Amino acid sequence: MDIQHLQYFVAVATYGNFTKAAQQLYVTQPTISKMIKSIEDELGVTLFDRSSKQVKLTDAGKVLLGQAQNIIKSFQNLSSELDDLMELKTGNIQIGLPPMIGSRFFPRVIQEFHKQYPRITVQLFEDGAKKIETDVGNGMLDLGVVVLPTKDDIFHTFSFVNEQLRVLIHPTNPLSKKEVVHLKDLEHEDFILFRKDFALHDRIITECVRTGYQPNIIYESSQWDFISEMVAANLGIALLPEAICRHLDQERVTIIPLIDPIIPWKLGIIWRKDRYLSFAAREWLRFTKQFMEKEGDIIEE
Repeated sequence: MDIQHLQYFVAVATYGNFTKAAQQLYVTQPTISKMIKSIEDELGVTLFDRSSKQVKLTDAGKVLLGQAQNIIKSFQNLSSELDDLMELKTGNIQIGLPPMIGSRFFPRVIQEFHKQYPRITVQLFEDGAKKIETDVGNGMLDLGVVVLPTKDDIFHTFSFVNEQLRVLIHPTNPLSKKEVVHLKDLEHEDFILFRKDFALHDRIITECVRTGYQPNIIYESSQWDFISEMVAANLGIALLPEAICRHLDQERVTIIPLIDPIIPWKLGIIWRKDRYLSFAAREWLRFTKQFMEKEGDIIEE
């Protein structure tokens, strides 16, 4: 058993599926199945319950997972520290970006970073903020952009946006004539939300419940532009951040400030406190902060 065997095992445990794990590792499904079988034969235990489509860890698998993650983390830290010692200024960074955030804030950052560090590879993984936080936490990602607040005992945080949500509504809706909208005003509206793996999904529902009602959700999507198009088609209302609203066609949708309560939208880059960050990741953080300050993208509280 070597480090590659453990990486394959952790991937299957993370994704709960041999095919998905193989896709993430850019290998064939038979290859990863053979690797897992060889570990099981070597240890004399069954690591996964394969009786359903979503494979699950056995008790033995759960024991191995914790140890395997620690071994992989130690190996990655060793490789990173040796690279730094040799001042190679090479490396690979795995960064999680929610779709609506990546397109707004990061294309130019990545472009300029690549010009300065052409030997550093940046891998971007688009997912909801909740999934990204989980993947940074378990070591699948080096860095991630999430909606704050997060777990301060686990993550370091660099905050770069502090905005509020706005209401998107069709121009024919009577509420479109208001200068501001209270969350209570939306009780009888149909909601179009981001998917459940996006932090805003739970946050909006929580605030509605606190206001006294359960929102009627008719559509969920991972794409902010598709959500705005559904509002433009008069299918429902949506709540989107100010930064996104500035890019919408305000002839087709009406954008109104939301009050009582105001729902904040704070963004930050997170990384684990107990994990060694490679030169590449540390430099990307420094470069990104400096770039955003220069361009005025950081919005202070």
